[in-house]
Amino acid sequence: MEVFHPKHRDRNCGDLYRDDVSMEQKILVPLLLVLLSCTFCAADFPPLETPEYTVLKTGKDFEIRSYKEAVWAVAMVDDFSFVHATQAGFHRLFQYIEGGNHNWTKIPMTAPVLTGIVPSAGPFCSSAFAVRFYVPPKFRNAPPTPLEELDITFEHWDERTVAVRTFPGYAKDDNVPQEAEKLSISLSNSDFAKDSIYPIEGLDSYAIAQYSGPFQIFNRKNEVWVNIKLDNKTSGVTASS
Repeated sequence: MEVFHPKHRDRNCGDLYRDDVSMEQKILVPLLLVLLSCTFCAADFPPLETPEYTVLKTGKDFEIRSYKEAVWAVAMVDDFSFVHATQAGFHRLFQYIEGGNHNWTKIPMTAPVLTGIVPSAGPFCSSAFAVRFYVPPKFRNAPPTPLEELDITFEHWDERTVAVRTFPGYAKDDNVPQEAEKLSISLSNSDFAKDSIYPIEGLDSYAIAQYSGPFQIFNRKNEVWVNIKLDNKTSGVTASS
């Protein structure tokens, strides 16, 4: 499995990590507020709705899961940082679920926020990320149409097989590729490796699923996802706007 490193630099691109305080504030403030609302006094609220799956196989430090059909709202972002891309994409998705759609409909928060690292034809000066929001089943057949300026599309996932590795703490630019590498090694050393193909061409190189808000310090949960073809069964995806 090829591991994509989101911290790719090139001399022609200049400093890819220069600080932009005003933009950070515009993105971070609403993002932190909504994620804080999802984690503050979490014990008093029911858990967020998540995609349905069954566990097919269990390895030493990973699972093979079969996910049921799902719909995801997607914000594409070109950036050089996994963290910045996730913040920017989720900011647009949050506006959408808070009523930034043609129906002025509010959609309940779900989990995880899933950021896919998309294979890019131009790795030296850009990286592509797909930041996804799981659409609740109530809205699956007819999700509200996003406002055009949010530039949000939808992905309709068929049933698919995913290899998953769980890791704690915060998902950051420096540890995300390391966690993906660990999953790659575990998969290559597993008994079923010879009967599987990963990652699948045309889909994410891998994705990071984040379940915890930024103010949750303990028991944080993140996952690395890799789509796999297992036992000659392909899990597909179709996209629509």
